[in-house]
Amino acid sequence: MRDASIRRARLVHAIRDVLSELLLVETKDPRLHGVVISSVELSGDLKRAIAYFSVIGDAERERQAADGLQQARHFLQRQVGRRIRLHNAPELEFRRDLGFERSDRVQRILDELAKERPDNE
Repeated sequence: MRDASIRRARLVHAIRDVLSELLLVETKDPRLHGVVISSVELSGDLKRAIAYFSVIGDAERERQAADGLQQARHFLQRQVGRRIRLHNAPELEFRRDLGFERSDRVQRILDELAKERPDNE
């Protein structure tokens, strides 16, 4: 059981690394410029991978990045399979990573609370 979890963790890490490299170097779509893969989740049967991405910009920029990733999905999936040498590469799905947004919002709330708090407490 331990070997399977180690293999799974290595595969998740490898998929994230390959996707990041592909987005940085290989893709020529301007919609994918600045897209960062923050994490990857793999299904139990290793047939499906959800890649969480983030991009700096407004809602329109996020939509463009999501559209670009959807259009490049088959190319990225094929390249992941080739580079990691997988017979059956997992089917890729891309979702927006809201973690950075949430942490930024929490930080702003904490900053506001710190400003409202008197210094003598």
